[in-house]
Amino acid sequence: MELGLAGKTALVTGGSKGIGLETARVLAREGVKVLICARREEALADAARDIMQTTQAKIETHPLDVTKVEQIETMPRVVREKLGRIDILVNNAGTGTYKPFLEVTDDELVEGMAINFFAQFRICQRIVPMMIAQGSGRIVNVSGETGIMTLNPPFLSSCTGPAKAAEIRFTKVLASELAPHNIRVNCVIPGFINTPERFAKWERELAKRQLSADDAARERSLWSTNQGARDLRWGTPEEIANLILFAVSDAASYINGAKLVADNAMDKS
Repeated sequence: MELGLAGKTALVTGGSKGIGLETARVLAREGVKVLICARREEALADAARDIMQTTQAKIETHPLDVTKVEQIETMPRVVREKLGRIDILVNNAGTGTYKPFLEVTDDELVEGMAINFFAQFRICQRIVPMMIAQGSGRIVNVSGETGIMTLNPPFLSSCTGPAKAAEIRFTKVLASELAPHNIRVNCVIPGFINTPERFAKWERELAKRQLSADDAARERSLWSTNQGARDLRWGTPEEIANLILFAVSDAASYINGAKLVADNAMDKS
């Protein structure tokens, strides 16, 4: 399949680990010049070395806290300096808070909206003018299953779910508004994805204690069963990255404003 990505440029947020890292990797393999952003410079350097070892591609990096408006403001300049232009934007940075509604703190509520929905809105608002000026662009906003369905305990998502739902609706509205500028915007919605760093946070939050590797595996199996997903395996970052790759490629030229769900039939709606 001809993807038409060779020679393109891409910005991937949350690009040092998990889905973001693998998305940068598959884009680089297709000949895309990639800029990855994340909070920690050391993690970015490690990610860039990892990708370059497997693809022989040069990966650009830039530290970015997507909750800081003043840092987001610098991104058009950073993109011009490191990439020259911007063809692809993957808004992948995000997190989750899984607590009972009455236990969610105001700081967690604000942080959840800031790192998920607000970050996608703000980054698009700074990068889209560059795409409009060049007459084309492709955007993928990465959301999550809690944006489209209510999960059973202990995956309580009164804080995370609304932020993820906002990302989905934002994508639809933005796709409609930007279509006349030849800019496509789609939303990728992963189900249960096996990302060790994120699991560590979930496990501490859900179990209210640090878990050993064996205990964590048993807890994940129990959580899956509680969601009615007894026979469904958890996905991998690589599988989501391949879906994002398709969404930004010429092969998906008629797909715009779509919710691209990858959850192994977990959502029965």
